[in-house]
Amino acid sequence: MLVKILSATIYGIDALLVTVEVNILNGAKFIIVGLPDTAVRESQQRIDSSLRMIGERIPGKRVIINMAPADIKKEGALFDLPLAIGILAANEKLESNMLNSTMFIGELSLDGTLQAIKGALPATIAAKEAGMERIVLPVENAAEASVVQGIKVYGFRKLEEVILFLRHQIEIEPTPFHNNGMMANTNSRDSDFADVRGQEQAKRALEIAACGSHNILLIGSPGAGKTMLSKRLPSIMPPMTEEEALEVTKIHSVAGYMENGIGLITQRPFRSPHHSASESSLIGGGSIPKPGEISLACNGCLYLDELPEFRRHTLELLRQPLEDREICITRVHGAVKFPANFLLVASMNPCPCGYYTHPTHECSCNEWTIKKYLAKISGPLLDRIDMHIAVAPVEIDKMAQSDEIIENSATIRERVIKGREIQTYRFRNDKGIFCNAQMDSAMIRRYCKLTPECSNLLTRAVERIGASARTYDRIIKVARTIADLKGNEKIAPAEIAEALQYRCLDRNNWGDR
Repeated sequence: MLVKILSATIYGIDALLVTVEVNILNGAKFIIVGLPDTAVRESQQRIDSSLRMIGERIPGKRVIINMAPADIKKEGALFDLPLAIGILAANEKLESNMLNSTMFIGELSLDGTLQAIKGALPATIAAKEAGMERIVLPVENAAEASVVQGIKVYGFRKLEEVILFLRHQIEIEPTPFHNNGMMANTNSRDSDFADVRGQEQAKRALEIAACGSHNILLIGSPGAGKTMLSKRLPSIMPPMTEEEALEVTKIHSVAGYMENGIGLITQRPFRSPHHSASESSLIGGGSIPKPGEISLACNGCLYLDELPEFRRHTLELLRQPLEDREICITRVHGAVKFPANFLLVASMNPCPCGYYTHPTHECSCNEWTIKKYLAKISGPLLDRIDMHIAVAPVEIDKMAQSDEIIENSATIRERVIKGREIQTYRFRNDKGIFCNAQMDSAMIRRYCKLTPECSNLLTRAVERIGASARTYDRIIKVARTIADLKGNEKIAPAEIAEALQYRCLDRNNWGDR
């Protein structure tokens, strides 16, 4: 008897529909075709053990399983459940009127327990788009899948429960989407800017970066507070939109980083890979490409501490995603695009010993050594970082002051949200544009018209530092964000002047004694 069961495989951050065709003929062989990987081919042992736990077994006949379309590689153990259901139905051990309107995904343990799988959210989206009425999956993935409205989500712990449900022998309610409990996770960072004394310029720069999603580089001596400041940036970023939250959740679902019981990620990601990270771990890759750190940081922050310590070639791979806000990974079987719309936050020392520009500690590096150290960051990469901030150590006397009133993250975040709301309204007719940092050249000319005074000031400054046209545009975008924070419709010379102050590495005398 030929039976067809609908399932899905993950490709990039999306799911592709897979039809599992099971036919049982005379003979004695178990065959799986349709480009299955090792995990799929090994499913026979897991399925046989699971079926025996409920008094069933794989029939001692010729079992032929085809996974269509046959030209797409099928990866992972998420096909265990649809294969088991298909075998029972083809062997006339399971009759149900729900098979044609249900998608099945799930991994089986030897005792028939359903194990959590990756990619439940994109699989549910694919099921809804295919017109399925319901999806059956492990109970650990039910909250995640319930985010998708318009399809019934059923989570089970055991294969036996699934069979009883399909036979209408037990009644189970679909998993509801509890929006309130998941939204409570928004902005639940413990770190707060109220803990930071001094560093007013750096905090101001981070506020601008959060408002306009501008890439930022902090340069300072060890102990100046670069890492402390960077880790507090997410606490002042605006809340994610529903579209952004869904995109982040899909990426983390495919990567297998979803926590049980969490349906929708509403807190902006903060990823901080070590400087020894490989190219594939940072960018993404593998024989079947998986998202890397830049995609896991999508709609959030990617923090690169000790930037010059990363391998030069690894850093150069960031140039294209910083510009295009996506990464395309090409393999023999095709190309996969992952979103990479992240805010880059980086920190570095000003020299190898770390004490160049330090007010009290003597630097042991010579001029050539300093320039060689700074040259580890290429010009094209530096060009794509909107703001370069010098972070000076805070004086001990200032740190000891207990009566100083310091703004907390909530207060700064209110200003950031107001500034981002201005940008959202400005770009309401521009698809895929949400903040100033995403503007292209045409949009800069449209939304950032400069007065002759502003234009002359910027032109003279850019000519003096010998900056590129890309730097010219990025200074304007930062100035636009500064004006938005002030609530100004037009960019004034004061905003241009402040934006120019956040380009310390463009100064020709940096690194000279």
